[in-house]
Amino acid sequence: MARVRSIPSEELPPDLAAIYEDFAGQYGPFRNQVAVIAHVPAALRHLMPMLMELRAAATLPKRYLEIAIVVVSRLNECHYCVAHHKPFLVVAGVSPEAVDRIMEADLPAEFDAVDRLVIRYAKVAWETPNRVTPGLHAELLEHFTEAQIVELTLRITLCGFFNRFNDALQIEEEEEVHA
Repeated sequence: MARVRSIPSEELPPDLAAIYEDFAGQYGPFRNQVAVIAHVPAALRHLMPMLMELRAAATLPKRYLEIAIVVVSRLNECHYCVAHHKPFLVVAGVSPEAVDRIMEADLPAEFDAVDRLVIRYAKVAWETPNRVTPGLHAELLEHFTEAQIVELTLRITLCGFFNRFNDALQIEEEEEVHA
């Protein structure tokens, strides 16, 4: 059980209830998270629609986004986020076994060179962002536009935020995640 009460959407003003339900219904099984975020209307009003807009824009291929999110979530040992994003990564074409091995030095062959670059970048950008070298940035530019690199970096750092938020408040995984 989360450390704070989950707020049902029915307790919110109609505009916030609509954002809550839209996010909970379309983004994935994140109802427990949004029910806690609902304590701060500005966060609900801005974070959830931003995530929905980023997903709809599809500037960054889903596979790379999900690889980065799973890597950061594993680095932070956020079981909530790993459980939620592993299925998204499987849908994006990575086997469940490969997802489980994403942090290993000897990665499965199904991770191609760009996947491995994203894994490397996610680790460095999250753990030691001041050590993103010109060489690593140049490698990213070989495969991604500047807008994609900005979004990848944004999503890596947002993921870390959500990892810490979920763990600090002990947000539990929804039943759908285990179904």
